[in-house]
Amino acid sequence: MDVRVVPANEADWEELDLILDKARCHGLACYCQRFKIPVGDWAATPDDVRAHHLREQTHAGDGAAASTTGLVAYVGDEPAAWCNVEPRAAFPNLPPARLAWRERGEDPADSGVWAVTCFFTRTEFRHAGLTAVLTAAAVDFARARGAAALEAFPMITEPGREITWGEMHVGARKVFAAAGFREVAHPTKRRVVMRLDFRA
Repeated sequence: MDVRVVPANEADWEELDLILDKARCHGLACYCQRFKIPVGDWAATPDDVRAHHLREQTHAGDGAAASTTGLVAYVGDEPAAWCNVEPRAAFPNLPPARLAWRERGEDPADSGVWAVTCFFTRTEFRHAGLTAVLTAAAVDFARARGAAALEAFPMITEPGREITWGEMHVGARKVFAAAGFREVAHPTKRRVVMRLDFRA
């Protein structure tokens, strides 16, 4: 495939919306706000407000923006997939058990640790390896912006055992392992924390 990946600020908002308006979290349009909006306010926040938050966070359409919050993969000229990657501190509501900060003696507000929290691929482009492409791009993106480490919270997949697409928005462990990440925590039976350190 002819695939290219760009920072989200280099994509138009309409292209981002084309990818993400079908993404659902607990039945609601997420726009990668699930771990940013306070838990008590999540269900009461209208879909268009979540979309507005992401539009501001990505600076979509502003190629000169100093920051953005994700990456967009194109297949040919078609916007096909999205990956949310930014400093881990941008997600104040990530479940503590998932991150296992205490066990690792870390400061949850450490801006040097980045996180890949979500992938979403349009239906017609699924099963084409775009998650692996975006994972590799996220590594380069975080490293180039000074990250000390990059973390992810993927699911464990097993041959012949189905995991619903809704759960797989975090990616699969094998994809991160192939990109050089190592497992640093195992908070649930089916989920792991993977980490790639850029500095010794």
